Parts: sequence; C-alpha cells; structure tokens
Amino acid sequence: MIRVAQVAPNIFPVPPEHHGGTERVIHDLSTALVNLGVEVTLFAPSDSATDLPRIGDHPSLAALERRHGRVAPGVPAALDALQLEALRLRLDQFDIVHCHGEFAHAALLGARRRHSLTTVHWRVDELDRALFFAGFPDLPVAAISASQAAGIPASNRAGIVHHGLARDRYILGTQPGAHVAFLGRMTDQKRPDTAIRVARAAGLPIRLGGTIDVGNPGYFEDRVRPLLGEDATYLGPVDDARKAELLGSARALLFPIDWPEPFGLVMIEAMACGTPVVAWNRGSVPEIVEEGVTGFVVASEAEAVAALGRIGQLDRARIRARFEARFTAERMAADYLALYRRLLAA
Repeated sequence: MIRVAQVAPNIFPVPPEHHGGTERVIHDLSTALVNLGVEVTLFAPSDSATDLPRIGDHPSLAALERRHGRVAPGVPAALDALQLEALRLRLDQFDIVHCHGEFAHAALLGARRRHSLTTVHWRVDELDRALFFAGFPDLPVAAISASQAAGIPASNRAGIVHHGLARDRYILGTQPGAHVAFLGRMTDQKRPDTAIRVARAAGLPIRLGGTIDVGNPGYFEDRVRPLLGEDATYLGPVDDARKAELLGSARALLFPIDWPEPFGLVMIEAMACGTPVVAWNRGSVPEIVEEGVTGFVVASEAEAVAALGRIGQLDRARIRARFEARFTAERMAADYLALYRRLLAA
C-alpha cells in the first residue's frame, strides 16, 4: 500500500465552507485515493471537518480572521512553517509527499524531492514561480491543465492531471429556469461585471454567487454593485447546497475570465449539473469546454450573447455524461496514483 501525505494550504479548512476550490479538490482527491487503496494522511488546519486521518494543530487563516479580525501579514507564513515542521517530524512515514501549497516545502523535502509531487493551483507565469522553478529544477510538478503546463519548465513537469469532483455532489438539473449564473470571486480576474452585461444584452436575468475578493473589495463596490438590479441578483457566498441549486437551475454558466485561468473548477461543477458553459477563450478553457457539446468558447461579449441564443441546442444529459467521463474524482485519483507509481519507480 502506498502511503501518501496530502499537504493542503492553510488558508481555508479542508473541505472548505464556501470559497476554496483548491481545498475542495484536495479533499475529493484524498477521499478517492483512499477508495483506491492508498493510505492517505491529510495535513490541514484544525478546523477542517473531515473523516480522513489528519495532522495539524493550528486553525486556518480564515478561522483566525473570524476570531481576531485583520491579522498580521506574517500569519500565513507562520502557519506554513508550523505545518511544515509537523511534516518534517513525520517524513519517514510516507512514500510520496504531495504538496498543494507553494515554495517552502521544496527546501524542506531535500533529497525527498524525487518522491514528492507539487500541484500549483494558480498561474505559473509570474516572477515568483519563475524563481521557484529555477531554484528547484528537480521538484516534480503536476500541471492541472496543458495551458498551465506550458509555463512549467520541462525539468519540473511530471504530468498533467485535470481536476475532478465527487461524482454524487451534484445531480443533473433537467428543468432549468430562465436565469443564467455566475459563480466565483468578485474580482477583475473573474469579471462578474462582464457577466451581468452579457446576460442583460441577451435579455436574461442573472444570479451571481461568490465571495467579495478580500484583496480588492473596491472592485465589487465600484464595478459590480452599480450594475445590480431586479434582473441581476447577488447572492453572496454559497455553500455546496446553494451552489447546486444555483448551477442546477441555471440555463447556462457565464465564465468571462480575464486572466490565464489554470483550470476553472466552476466549469465542471456546472457540467455535473448538466448546465452548459459559455466561457472566454483564456487559459485552460478550450481544454475543459467541448465546443457545441458542453458549452461554447467565445472571445467577446457579442459572441457570448450569440452563444446564449444557441444554448437550447445543447443536451443537458449529454453534458452530465461528459462530466462523468472526464471530470470525476475517481479519474483524478487514478491519474495521480499513476504519477505516484512512476515517481516511486524512477
């Protein structure tokens, strides 16, 4: 039996309550690996609500902020150091260490880097990642899309594993309402303001769910709130149950990203509900959305409006079937297990 440490970030609990796609993926991956016979230990904050064996004596950054309000800027680094010390004390208990945070673990692992895997859940085309990869050319890195892999040096590339979701979290919604949906952080990377404009131009009401970006709260106040109205409703943060209702009852999901999206978990959450996706052609989008099958890939607001006019041509049951074929947690876990075995055999 392969013994794997799954090392989560310390920002949110695992699984997350609202926002936290990375933490959701880690929990679904870990659960699916256990079902494949892997011995998994989760390194995650103490406020995590999981049945998985877990190590971590300290709360998440989110929990500390709820308790204390704004915290010192060094708190995330302190939490990471405490977590890595817990990992260091137990390194010999694992065959593979799979890290989902960034940077410091590479130095800690030392000679164990060859039997580790790092998944970067963010863009990789900025200076911090360039420095990181250059300094640790022997660190195996799993990309979450081919688009992301193109920005990872060849010496680091261990493979590509698309995200997956627990198969039964969402069910096929066969009777969509009149509205379209937007789901994501209220930020200029995700462009909820664009989603509102497109829905309005198409004559469709829109419901928006997601957290206001703590790093840029002014974006919501300045660019999104003025556009809200009877036909554009902001629901606030949504948990799994409300997310299922929002996506499952939507005619389509609008995904008007304005950055090199490394994956885009909400796209496959919509597909799990049978809901088609209208997404901008950035980053991973052409890999995830099958044109004319699970949605439409567009390059402008005008193209998005036109795509919404064709959305009724798509078969929601077929969209759900494509989710089951491509984006379940079982498939994700099998792909990662193959990478673990390859690393151990090398």
